[in-house]
Amino acid sequence: MNTISNILYWISTGLLVPVIVLLIFFFIRAIILIGVFFGQYMGHKKTVSYLYPLIKSLTPGDNDAIEKCHATKEKSVVASYAKRIIENKGNRPKIELLLSEYELDADKEIATSKVLAKMGPILGLMGTLIPMGPALVGLASGDIASMAYNMQVAFATTVVGLVVSAVGFVTQQMKERWAVANTTILEYLSDVIEQTSNSNAA
Repeated sequence: MNTISNILYWISTGLLVPVIVLLIFFFIRAIILIGVFFGQYMGHKKTVSYLYPLIKSLTPGDNDAIEKCHATKEKSVVASYAKRIIENKGNRPKIELLLSEYELDADKEIATSKVLAKMGPILGLMGTLIPMGPALVGLASGDIASMAYNMQVAFATTVVGLVVSAVGFVTQQMKERWAVANTTILEYLSDVIEQTSNSNAA
């Protein structure tokens, strides 16, 4: 039994360095994500203030307004898909495919935030529990310096893990909200395009 316990102890102790390295990596990734997210936030604000009202103002059969929407110079992902939907008016299967492709792209954009939100607490907890063993050993043997060092590592990994998780969670919530809003506006555009095509065909 002691042999098995020692093996588990060695394994858990050996995982400390990889856990700390991964935490540092995800922390750097979180800092980069904050900068990228700010740019995306500004782009989304521009889309909401210009493209959303333009699409919402469309009515079936209003070809001039549809062409104006197609001629927009906005270069956001939503604007790109809106143009492609307009270019494929009358081709419902292609439009459905474009809507599905946007949902996949949006999910891919959210993936980094999801990873950070989930891995932050996992690695933080591992980084907290692993040094506790050596800390207790140090306490039992009277090595206060060793115990203090291991406790310092445990608390530091907890804090870093929570920061990583917080960045991931907040950005994930915002991006999911944007994705839902963008999907809704693109679906509305596709319905207007379909009704316009049907009225032209009639």
